[in-house]
Amino acid sequence: MRLHRLEITAFGPFGTAQTVDFDTLSAAGLFLLHGPTGAGKTSVLDAVCFALYGSVPGVRQSPGASLRSDHAPVGTYTEVLLELTVGERRLEITRRPAQQRPKKRGGGFTTEKAQTWLREYDPATGEWAGLSRSHQEIGEEITQLVGMSREQFCQVVLLPQGDFAKFLRADAEARGKLLGRLFDTRRFAAVEERLADLRRAAEQQVREGDERLLTLAHRMTQAAGGLDAARAPVEGRPGDPGLAESVLTWAAVARTEAREALDIAGVRFTAAERGQAAARAALDAEKELADRQARHADALRRREQLTARAPERDRHQAALDRSLKAERVAPALGLRKDAEREHATAQAARERSRAHLPPDLADQGAEHLSALEHRLRGELGGLGSARRAEQRAAALAEERAALAREARADEDALQDAAGWLADWEPRRTALAERVEAATDAAARAEHLAGRLEPARRRLAAARRRDALERDTAAVEARLTDAREHRNTAHEAWLDVKSRRLRGIAAELAATLTDGDACQVCGSTAHPAPARTTADHVDRATEDAAYAAYTRADESRTAVERELAVTREAWSTAREDVLSAADGSVSTPGSDPTVDELAREVEELARLHGEAHALAGQTHHAREALARAEREYEERVGAQREAERRVAARTSRREALDGQQATLDEELARGRGAFASVAEHATRLERQIAVLVEAAATVRSAEQAAQRLKEADDRLADAAYRAGFTTPAEARDALVGEAERRALQQHVDVWQAEAAAVADRLAEPGTAAAATLPPADPEAAAAAHTAADRGLRQAASDLAAARERETGLTGLSRQAGTEVRRLGPLREEYDRVARLAALTAGTSAENERRMRLESYVLAARLEQVAAAATARLQRMSSGRYTLVHSDARSGGKRAGLGLHVVDAWTGNERDTATLSGGETFFASLALALGLADVVTDEAGGVRLDTLFIDEGFGSLDEQTLDEVLDVLDSLRERDRSVGIVSHVGDLRRRIPAQLEVVKARHGSAVRLRTGGDALSG
Repeated sequence: MRLHRLEITAFGPFGTAQTVDFDTLSAAGLFLLHGPTGAGKTSVLDAVCFALYGSVPGVRQSPGASLRSDHAPVGTYTEVLLELTVGERRLEITRRPAQQRPKKRGGGFTTEKAQTWLREYDPATGEWAGLSRSHQEIGEEITQLVGMSREQFCQVVLLPQGDFAKFLRADAEARGKLLGRLFDTRRFAAVEERLADLRRAAEQQVREGDERLLTLAHRMTQAAGGLDAARAPVEGRPGDPGLAESVLTWAAVARTEAREALDIAGVRFTAAERGQAAARAALDAEKELADRQARHADALRRREQLTARAPERDRHQAALDRSLKAERVAPALGLRKDAEREHATAQAARERSRAHLPPDLADQGAEHLSALEHRLRGELGGLGSARRAEQRAAALAEERAALAREARADEDALQDAAGWLADWEPRRTALAERVEAATDAAARAEHLAGRLEPARRRLAAARRRDALERDTAAVEARLTDAREHRNTAHEAWLDVKSRRLRGIAAELAATLTDGDACQVCGSTAHPAPARTTADHVDRATEDAAYAAYTRADESRTAVERELAVTREAWSTAREDVLSAADGSVSTPGSDPTVDELAREVEELARLHGEAHALAGQTHHAREALARAEREYEERVGAQREAERRVAARTSRREALDGQQATLDEELARGRGAFASVAEHATRLERQIAVLVEAAATVRSAEQAAQRLKEADDRLADAAYRAGFTTPAEARDALVGEAERRALQQHVDVWQAEAAAVADRLAEPGTAAAATLPPADPEAAAAAHTAADRGLRQAASDLAAARERETGLTGLSRQAGTEVRRLGPLREEYDRVARLAALTAGTSAENERRMRLESYVLAARLEQVAAAATARLQRMSSGRYTLVHSDARSGGKRAGLGLHVVDAWTGNERDTATLSGGETFFASLALALGLADVVTDEAGGVRLDTLFIDEGFGSLDEQTLDEVLDVLDSLRERDRSVGIVSHVGDLRRRIPAQLEVVKARHGSAVRLRTGGDALSG
């Protein structure tokens, strides 16, 4: 990687654009970067790092730190551009950090995001081609091409000698951290952590398996309660050796004892079953004997009761026999009763119908009444035509009345339509004019709305313009005060500085000591040192005056930026005010006032409101016109329909008059002496109904009397055949159905009881049981209860023994499965634990107690020491050699020791014992060696430009010459080395120089080469 050109703008102490030509500096191979403290030498290196990686090294990239120069004017962007060649490709990187800039509209500042550009030079076309503007893509591309992270780049390309001096004096842990960042050995540390995690996971699995095994052992101990094995349970903790064998042995013993206990419980249960069966048989025999003896005694008692109820049973039987004979007469008795009821009903109806007949017809027979009925029906039939004529006349009268009502309604409708239609034309004209006015108002409202919004914007802009004009006057006044204050502070600082310069000789004389060389002339004799005067000031006073001036200058700059922002905002607001509604700009000098614009907005708003309100009535006006036109059409149609109905009614009325005359003649013939035909017909219908009813009742009475006589004859004959003297005697012997069923039930109950008692006394077992001694079932029940209790206890013991044996067998099987599952886990744990202890340096097999990462870093440190020794021997004239040591120091781990071998004494000692100058060139050699190793580690990316920061002031002239020879030898590999130093002797020795000059308005860089640089 070779740097060609660096451009810095508003970055760090550089307020303006600065360019560094690395091609010119690198041509000499060795160049010097110098300047006073605080001028910005390190900022040049920070700019290179920022261009490549987007950040600066160390604490300078801490949160809240800004990369923007305080000397940069407002509007100038902070920017770094780096042109370099890497991997045979010439690239240009431009970066801008996130920074504040003035807002384009309004006051204040806004934050602009960070930006990055990457371009590549095409030798064929001679032009730059853009590659990307993505931060992520550019960062990945640069890291891949350079082959180093930012930390590696800062250690390898920007060689900080102070850090390597610390590295020489650091312990193994501190060296490991630095080397780990440079060589990225995180993967080896990850291997250590992964093995440790695997060991912990395997150990946890083994412990969990042992815990499950102990849980099973505890459950087996609980299941083996009552056995001898339960008194000596398994003892042990998770992870104990031999735990699995102990659990399996104890489980086998417990299973054997459980099987023996199960066999004993089975024998006891069989004996208890036989005893319980015998007791049950004895109990059943005693209960059966007691039952038979009780049945025999009960049968004797019931037989005595039947003998006592025998007379009552005979009376019930006799009543049933007489009732059965009377049942044969019951149908005749029912017929006689029905005939008598029908005869009474017919006679009552005959008497009622006679009351409606005239006296001359009251005693007439059915034939005479029927003949009279037929004559009246013939007369009623002759009135049918007259009745229909009368109904038709009523319908015609109703129709004529309806026609009269319709005529009156149509006459009213015609008058109303004529009155409404007379006013139609003026009304339609008024509604059309209303619609037209509303439509015009809508167009006018739209036009006014287009003028109103620009007018409001101009009014708001005018108010901002006036407010900003007042703000501008106030800021100008503040700027005048700030400038006066800054000029006063500047004059005061220049005065203090000139007074100090006049007395600087006295200030230097105060530091002189007899025998020491003067810093100005080099003499060790000081015959007449200068004395301080009354107006002399010290450095603190000058620094205070400069600080006051700096604060005043910064305050003046801030006010100037604020004034520029305010004026820009005022110009923007004035342009907005002068912009007309159509987008043109009014003539300068004719700025309208806020009052004028406010009156214009108010007038436009009023006109717009009136037009908008009138335009809002457009829909209602159109609806009203449409409704009126629809009503006009409806009324014209209704008028025509009414006129048509009037003509039709006239013809209908004439036809109805002719029909009414014909009906009147026919009705006069049909009424006779009555008021109407209907009244005449109603009178005939009532007379016919009375005659029909009277004839029917006469016939019914005659037929009922005949049936009653026939029923009396059949009843007398039935009573005689049944054995009764008279029908009344048969009627008295007859009982109801409920009474008969009750008598039959009493007889049946007595007979059933008698049969049951006879059967009971005839049973052979019952009679034999009566001759035996009384039974004792309670004693037999007590014996059975005791036997049953013994059986249940034996069954419970058998079930418990079986459950215990089953549980122990199942738990033993689970324990065996768990032991087999734990076998591979234990083997895996032993293997992983051995590897984890070996890589962590805690294993006895690891004699030097080196971790895996330390082992890898030790190899890298050995390479670095070998590469550094080649340069250290030249710098030290062959005296010193750097060697790597993996010896342990006390109780600490070995692997990252670094010693120096002194060829003059032949002794090997720690690098912390080197002197200041020796430490410098040893650390320089170590840095250069580390750069070579890291370069090879990064894939062989060539580093053509290196920077070395400070440390040369501790060398004598001879050693300095040797160090410079070593650095100059780097040109053999086509490298260029930049030295960052304050040492004045280097400015006389190195012709190519980049000087950083510190000034009041920001630092600047100067490129000096050849005799010009050496003379300076």
